[in-house]
Amino acid sequence: MEQKMHILVVEDEQKIREALVDFLEYHGFKGVSVEDGLEAERIVAKKHFDLILLDLMLPKISGEQLCSKWRREGLQVPVIMLTAKGQETEKVAGLNLGADDYITKPFSLEELLARIKAVLRRTDPVRAVGQKFMFADLEVDIAALEVTRQSNAIEISKREGQIIQFFAANPGRVISRNELYEKVWREQMTDLGTRTTDMHIAKLRSKIERDSSDPQIIKTVRGAGYKYEG
Repeated sequence: MEQKMHILVVEDEQKIREALVDFLEYHGFKGVSVEDGLEAERIVAKKHFDLILLDLMLPKISGEQLCSKWRREGLQVPVIMLTAKGQETEKVAGLNLGADDYITKPFSLEELLARIKAVLRRTDPVRAVGQKFMFADLEVDIAALEVTRQSNAIEISKREGQIIQFFAANPGRVISRNELYEKVWREQMTDLGTRTTDMHIAKLRSKIERDSSDPQIIKTVRGAGYKYEG
């Protein structure tokens, strides 16, 4: 059974908040809602979300402050900002803070759903690279859990396939351990998560690198994470 994508709704108006959660649930998502910025900050620190719908005008901590803080801390979860402000300058400011999209109230739920799906397509590696693709000199078949180099097939685990997909969707970009763990494991990073990530990368390298002691496909960027050159 496919795991539902979790979307956090941060909205102080109760009717809007409840309507959005109901709408998301109807369309196959798992909706979670909070009513102020402080509560949003707390729940995001504890739980992984696939997308955040963030109202700008919030009590305690504003949406602008939250988005800016999350991006400074390296949170990569896509954010769609919701606001009653319609001025072009507000839209640009929101995007400059790190939002992935922006929608102005009042909006149709159909338009919001289309924007959610568009943002998830851009940030979901499965949608970005598909089930069969090239990864350096390897032919990858995710459905078969297999990579092939010069007719030599190599079995990979489901998790290793997810890691490959994520790197393939983000060539040339440094991926921190925190981001990799949150995107692939769909959990908030912990000390155990750091060790888990490193162990999986080491095992994957032993399978796909010609020399795992000198990796050329998934490279280590000291102090920052990993990078796939493409």
